[in-house]
Order: sequence, then C-alpha cells, then structure tokens
Amino acid sequence: MLIRNLCKLALAAMALTLSGCSGGILDPKGQIGIDEKNLIIIATVLMLLVVIPVIVMTLYFAWKYRDSRTDEIYAPKWAHSTKIETIVWIIPIIIVAVLGVITWQSTQDLDPYKPLEGKGEHLVVEVVSLNWKWLFIYPEQGIATVNELVFPANVPVQYKITSESTMNSFFIPQLGSQIYSMAGMETKLHLIANEAGSYDGFSANYSGAGFTGMEFKAIATQSEADFDTWVAQVKAEKTLLNKASYQTLAEPSEDHPVTYYGDVEPGLFHSIVMKYMQAHDDMDKPHQAMHQHSANQLHSEHEE
Repeated sequence: MLIRNLCKLALAAMALTLSGCSGGILDPKGQIGIDEKNLIIIATVLMLLVVIPVIVMTLYFAWKYRDSRTDEIYAPKWAHSTKIETIVWIIPIIIVAVLGVITWQSTQDLDPYKPLEGKGEHLVVEVVSLNWKWLFIYPEQGIATVNELVFPANVPVQYKITSESTMNSFFIPQLGSQIYSMAGMETKLHLIANEAGSYDGFSANYSGAGFTGMEFKAIATQSEADFDTWVAQVKAEKTLLNKASYQTLAEPSEDHPVTYYGDVEPGLFHSIVMKYMQAHDDMDKPHQAMHQHSANQLHSEHEE
C-alpha cells in the first residue's frame, strides 16, 4: 500500500514538473527537438536506475538500523560480500556501456552540420548575431529581417551562422540544438518544424548589457505559399541592406524592433565572415612588401 502511494505521488510530481515545460526543450515541435527530448529522457531513466535504489536503500537502512530499534542484527565490522561487490560494479558498468553506445549513435545522428535526410530541399538562412539583435539573411529570396525568422513548416532549414563581434549562441528550444556564433567563423545548423506555429528564439550565451533583450520569434508558416506571401510582403519594403546600411545596423542597440529589408547586397554574409581575415591580410601587406623589397635588393647585389 505504501509503495503504491509513493508511485502515485511520484507520477503526480512528474506531471506537475513537466506541466511547466511548455515552450521549452521538453515540448518539441520539430524532429530534431523530438529526438533530443527522447535522448534526455532515456539518459535520465538509465541514470535513475542507480540513483533511485541508492536513495531508497539509504533511507531504508537508516530506518531499519536506527538507534531506538534493538531487535535488528547490526554488524559494523562486516567487511566483504562477493555478491554485493558484483552487483555494485556490474550494474553501473552495464549502464555506462549502454549510455556510451546511445551517446555515440545520437552524436552521429544529431550532428548539427548534417543535412536532414529525406526531408526535401533545404531553405538557406544566413544568421548574424549583433549587439544586441539577430539579423537573418535569405540569400535565395534576396531579403533580410531583424529579430524575426520565418520559414515554412515541414521544410528543412539550413542555418549558416556567424557573429559581428562577441560570441553568442543561436537557440530555438522547441526546434532543437543550439550552436555558437563566432566572429570570423561560420557554423551550421539544420532544423525543421513539424507543425506551424510561433516559437521563441534567443541567445543562450551571455554577451553584454543588452543580452536579455536579444530575442526573436521563429515563425513556421502553414504552407510554402504562406511563406511566399510573407517574402513578397518583405520585398515591398524597398529597403536595401548593403555594406553601408549594415554598418549602421551593426551599432549596438537594445530591444531593437522587427525590421525588414526588401533587397540585400549579394555576398554580404560572406563579407561579414571574412572581414577579420581581410583586415589581417591588409596588415600583412606592408610586411610582405618589405620582404619583397629586401629580396629584390639582395638579388641586385648578388648580380653586381
């Protein structure tokens, strides 16, 4: 009777705890998010196979051998039991081995750089983290937005991610993995939404004073036709995003409103990624010129 009541209490506590997970990683709306949720639950259950018996036995032994109970045999000088030693070592070894296999397989299957197989052609979105806002460039559609990400439901999306300055982390909890954005580098992430809806996105890495307002809405449209309608709406803005307007946008700002750019300079994302490399090349040019001058001078002296 006691065990039955404890089970009911545990189930009620679990239901109460999970009820507060709406909109988070335990309420996934995309295939990657679902796979990651299953992985979290499986790993947790496997670890609880050790944790729960230890907690139960600790409480049981404390009650069984309490000081006020004199009818139990207590042998404090007991030293060894082969059966107990075998159980204590074999069960954790098995659990760790199972977890290792599951982790290896899931690491391959959920590789963020790996395209989603069997889902069709990917929509490409170039993501730039700014201080403190998100820029989304759609190279195939020739548009860009700030703090609003829109894509069709059931269509895989390939995100190419970089940063203007400080490191951030691009994260849409209900759709799946987070991945870092770093200046001078391009990281990749592949996600899909299994149903239409509006999902919260934000930076999962502290990046300064305006970090708390660095949020955006990830909107999965009902159909590709709805997405095309939204693209046409953005194009109607007639606002150009080029290197000059990007420099203005890149200035730090907090709680930046949603902004649309109906036209984008081709190759802008690539230039953002490579700008530090180009600056490095420019710094190297005087040294290269000096080295070439010295080489020419030595060659002339040798000929003389």
